[in-house]
Amino acid sequence: MNITLYIFGSVFLVSLVSFVGVLGISQKAERLGRLHSFLIPLAVGALFGDAFFHLIPESFEEAKNPSTVSFIILLGIISFFILEKILRLHHHGVPEDSAAPGKNKKYLGHMILISDGLHNFLDGVIIGVSYLANIEIGIATTIAVILHEIPEEIADFGILIYSGYKKSAALFYNFLSALTAIIGAVLVVLFGQALESFARSMIPLAAGVFIYIAGSDLVPELHKNCKAKTALLEIAAILIGVIAMYLLLFLE
Repeated sequence: MNITLYIFGSVFLVSLVSFVGVLGISQKAERLGRLHSFLIPLAVGALFGDAFFHLIPESFEEAKNPSTVSFIILLGIISFFILEKILRLHHHGVPEDSAAPGKNKKYLGHMILISDGLHNFLDGVIIGVSYLANIEIGIATTIAVILHEIPEEIADFGILIYSGYKKSAALFYNFLSALTAIIGAVLVVLFGQALESFARSMIPLAAGVFIYIAGSDLVPELHKNCKAKTALLEIAAILIGVIAMYLLLFLE
């Protein structure tokens, strides 16, 4: 199959994940909480596994200077820290948990769509570049992105509803935001081969981004619940994610 078809098929599949938010319509709060308790650590394991089993080894294998690879991995971590810091500064003063009506709630919805659109654009670039490396890495990265997106999209959908969007509008705008992944993939398809060195540099950058998202955004969520039963479920889910990424090595 043509690499381009793999790329666009994968990013379109990732975009469809935005509709997973509809699960939040019919799920009771307790059941939805249990779903998050499994999906978030599963995403942690998948993101770490993809970074350490696929992206980083591929980067060092192709590198002429290993120090450059290490620098780019750190650049991915630091750049996403800066991006998240900027977005949080924009959120400053917006009461996310306030039930009072007002423009602030609508503004929160706008910020979610903008930040999610940028995030999905980068996901499209990362998936496209991963497929340029080889199909196995592309598949592994796509799975990691999907597992990460599922709990995030459920949360985003809930925030949009809270911000005053109707259910149909929340699904529609969330899907439009997800389609920015296709724009990222188009840029990779158009310029990836011509700018092969740039495309290669995106692989360790993606590894740094995945490490940051898993370690900085998702792992802290797991520490909010200290129940022993939940902790065991989280550990099991992380291991499932890691093992799944490891088993994909045998597709090479």
